[in-house]
Amino acid sequence: MSPSNPARRALVTGAAQGIGFAACARLHRDGYSVIGADLRMPDDGCPSEYEAFYSVDISDASDVSRLSEAVGAVDVLVNSAGVVGPNQPSWEVSTESWERTIAVNLTGTFNMMRAFVPGMRAAGWGRVVNIASIAGKEGNPNLAAYSASKAGVIGLTKAVAKEVAADGVLVHSIAPAVIATPMNAGTDDDVLAYMLSRIPMGRSGTATEVADLVGWLASEACSFSTGACHDISGGRATY
Repeated sequence: MSPSNPARRALVTGAAQGIGFAACARLHRDGYSVIGADLRMPDDGCPSEYEAFYSVDISDASDVSRLSEAVGAVDVLVNSAGVVGPNQPSWEVSTESWERTIAVNLTGTFNMMRAFVPGMRAAGWGRVVNIASIAGKEGNPNLAAYSASKAGVIGLTKAVAKEVAADGVLVHSIAPAVIATPMNAGTDDDVLAYMLSRIPMGRSGTATEVADLVGWLASEACSFSTGACHDISGGRATY
């Protein structure tokens, strides 16, 4: 079946802005029926070309269960919802801030995969793309909670990929460096400067560039790769 077959359905979290919004646009252009999910609607309202848009807190397992019941089975799941979390030295991070960052970035990704991967296994075909971060590979100072949560996403991706490798379901993560998105608008200037200084290309990436990688990973063209963490960091990644 061609990835442009309109029968294929894609669900994208964090779809109201940034990478998630760009991924929705890319997948729609590729012929998927796209379902968006986020805590809030996009600023300009739900794009008319989307099948539907749901408000959901991915850190709440009950909320994700309700989403799963409403949406049904999907062929592609893109886990893009996330938070930066506290921008401060690790010893100053509150328990509440730590737990919220882990809950959204890591547990939220787990909740979504637990809800939707079984349907992919039953269908014998599926693609999961988890948005991690270069911080999950290298760690960024003053972003301990974020770095730890994204390292967890990479490990979770590898584990689940091995569980479903023989079921026709491929699971990948993407590790972007700094991407020009609204989520980074509130990041401390010194933290952003540090991250940009580590990028050999000397610039931030764009949400569209990440979405283009999502598009390939969600397609039939990606067929003999699973469990990988794909660098999109302007040359920053060293492994």
